[in-house]
Amino acid sequence: MEKLKELIKKVCTREVIFYTIFGILSTLVNLGIFSILTHFGLEENLSNIISIICAVLFAYFTNRKLVFNSTATNFKETFKEFCKFMIGRIFTMIVEMVGFYLLFNICAIQEIISKLGITIIVIILNFFISKFFAFKK
Repeated sequence: MEKLKELIKKVCTREVIFYTIFGILSTLVNLGIFSILTHFGLEENLSNIISIICAVLFAYFTNRKLVFNSTATNFKETFKEFCKFMIGRIFTMIVEMVGFYLLFNICAIQEIISKLGITIIVIILNFFISKFFAFKK
């Protein structure tokens, strides 16, 4: 029981809690925009790309200061962080697009379930990319 408490203390840091909150909000942005676009008849894969881009921009601004407390003070440092963040997100966007395509088009899993499942994987990947690559102290 004591080891479980220690593990919870290590995992439940301010950073992880805030990342989780903003990850959920980013997911809601992603799913909400996806649902709206598909509801109005936009093709599922195009709706997916647009919703990912909107969620990534939302995530950058929230993660930069509110989650990882970026210390970048000038344009050059901020631009470098933004580029690293975007490289990470482009990678996970590809993971999300391929994953969604496989789940929805190949495995014939319902669109929203496919979207939600792959989004959970992407959130976890994005945390580690942001922490150890984009906003590294």
